[in-house]
Amino acid sequence: MSPSHLLQQRATRAAFFMPGFAMAAWAPLVPFAKARAGLDEATLGLVLLCLGGGSLLAMPLAGALVAHHGCRRVMVAASVLMCLALPLLALVPGAIALAVVLALFGAAVGAMDCAMNIQAVAVERESGRTLMSGFHAFYSIGGFAGALAFTVLLAMGTPPWLACVAVVALLGLLLAASVRGWRGGHEGRGGPAFAVPHGIVLLVGAVCFVVFLAEGAMLDWGAVFLAEWRGVDPARAGAGYVAFSLAMTVCRLLGDRVVEALGRMRAVAGGALVAFVGFAVLALVPSPWIALAGFALVGVGCSNIVPVMFSLAGRQRAMPEGLAVAAISTLGYAGVLAGPALIGFIAHGTTLVFALLCVAVAVLAVALTPRWLRNL
Repeated sequence: MSPSHLLQQRATRAAFFMPGFAMAAWAPLVPFAKARAGLDEATLGLVLLCLGGGSLLAMPLAGALVAHHGCRRVMVAASVLMCLALPLLALVPGAIALAVVLALFGAAVGAMDCAMNIQAVAVERESGRTLMSGFHAFYSIGGFAGALAFTVLLAMGTPPWLACVAVVALLGLLLAASVRGWRGGHEGRGGPAFAVPHGIVLLVGAVCFVVFLAEGAMLDWGAVFLAEWRGVDPARAGAGYVAFSLAMTVCRLLGDRVVEALGRMRAVAGGALVAFVGFAVLALVPSPWIALAGFALVGVGCSNIVPVMFSLAGRQRAMPEGLAVAAISTLGYAGVLAGPALIGFIAHGTTLVFALLCVAVAVLAVALTPRWLRNL
């Protein structure tokens, strides 16, 4: 392996770490932002939508910009915008100002997410090896590290804005160390600036939508389910998401070898089946301890499906590569945003158990998709 390609692999891992770290740093800031802006729960919910809205708008734009300017420029611009926006989230007063900064922060994270996946597809393809699961693992590692570091800083009495400055300093160091390994050439130039996903890209995006919906269910409804349906103390109900995220991170670190051993399609079908079993176990077995095992199984099953889908984006020919990655990123992120609300709507009309079983059926349907994807 050439030194330049090894540099690109390391820089790509850093690129995945950075938005995970930044997003995890924002989470502990939410109560401070709510109090400073004087928001009630309903208004806070509307303001938080700006984060996802900024990401959704930026992803297709980032794909078009990468096609014409290369990954490096887009990733540098996104990283700088993240570093500028994060301290402002700890300082701006009022709902409108917070909404604007959140939209900018979300746009930076969304653009970075799209561009880093385009870079990852190219680096993996040129290496001739399976690397995507390992890249995505570093997003999870960044999330864990960011949440831990920011929580420790706040627990030590550090003012939120100063904790943000510390986070930005680390992000700046990673940017400086990684920028040489971010690809500067045009990726997929020659196609239109934007394109509606179609053909096999639409199916790949639908798979990502379902898997991200499942991840959103674990994040937003896991603790509620354990507290209200399994009698777990609310202070400890977050253990379900811990089990899920830990299992996902470990399996993504091992995922490249697993995908190479099983093959992409068997890894997708097997992962979907494992995730289905996990949902069924946590929804139907009354023991809270067994429910935790169900959370872990969902993490194991979902861990390598999305990385495989991004790898397939670099192999399909229905759309230019950059636009395909942007479309898949957007559809997947839409699952994160829409999924928890959809689950809440179903649960309101039936029960949360039934809603989670509906997600299980959707995940089971993912196991059938390899019959249409095997030729990629």
